[in-house]
Amino acid sequence: MAGEARRYLMFVELPYSFEILRPLQAAARARGAEVAWFLNGPAPSHLHPRERLLGSVAEVAAFAPHAVFVPGNEVPPFFPGLKVQVFHGFAIEKKGHFRIRGMFDLFCTFGRLTTGPFEALAKRHGCFRVAETGWPKVDPLFDAPRARAAGAARRILYAPTFSPSLTSAPALADTIRDIVARRDWHWTVKFHPKMAEEFAAPIRAIRGANFSIATADEMLPLLRDADAMLTDTSSAAAEFMLLDKPVVAFRNRAPGPHLVTVDEPAQLESALASVLEGDDPSREARRRYVQAMHPWRDGRSSERVLDAVEAELARGRDGLRRKPASLLRRLKYWRTLPKTPSSA
Repeated sequence: MAGEARRYLMFVELPYSFEILRPLQAAARARGAEVAWFLNGPAPSHLHPRERLLGSVAEVAAFAPHAVFVPGNEVPPFFPGLKVQVFHGFAIEKKGHFRIRGMFDLFCTFGRLTTGPFEALAKRHGCFRVAETGWPKVDPLFDAPRARAAGAARRILYAPTFSPSLTSAPALADTIRDIVARRDWHWTVKFHPKMAEEFAAPIRAIRGANFSIATADEMLPLLRDADAMLTDTSSAAAEFMLLDKPVVAFRNRAPGPHLVTVDEPAQLESALASVLEGDDPSREARRRYVQAMHPWRDGRSSERVLDAVEAELARGRDGLRRKPASLLRRLKYWRTLPKTPSSA
């Protein structure tokens, strides 16, 4: 129907998805669109007062979204609407990032490091299209930077990944504890929501007035506050680099000159001290890497995603093959998702 307001569904399975999708929601609402959320895992308490919750397959069918936005790997195939992959991170080095599961109609990529591979996959599979838009999550990152008080302590954000084979937490806990006790740097730790407690526990045990563990889901305020990041192979490193700030990476699986890489705990303190004092050998390589990863600096990636969706809705699936049936995933979601509204 001409002039019909768009209806968009945000499909969420992990708490960090809210921060990815809310800039997209804001841009959609500014265009007069109606936005609703379906939560498969996170509690409804994560939603803000003006955010609409759909709690069943029947409610989604009645809402009849024009598009479903997904910052994860899967989506119920039987949900109506264009299935749009907006990704949960910049994890191009991690296994599975370029895996095609046959569930999406449109992949919204960040920059040439992701656009090129996905365009090649689109040509091979023939059942989806690709649009380079940038990532909605980082739109607010390009707001005016916060002022730093004169003489304030340098701030380090430690963001270890959760993978047992890649996480740095067990190897670095003793070293970080020692640095916290001797240096006036302020530490904030942000654990991945999938981090096993056995790996997080040694870090949680660290005590100090200049040491804290972030409990909120939001990552962007932490990125903006920190002067340097310590990580391993977390995709949060790429988000931090968008702010043109250095990343010290412990045993990174894809090291490069855009990172300050350390391989032994004994190297950690000197590496942090150097970058915090302005001696940053990664600066120029980091800027080149960011330009290839996410060249958009205007904070309007959400707008580009919506424009790409409009183009796809107008174009339809002409020229595309049918998506795979995804019978196992269809059955999985059909078995686990509530079919009708709760009577409670």
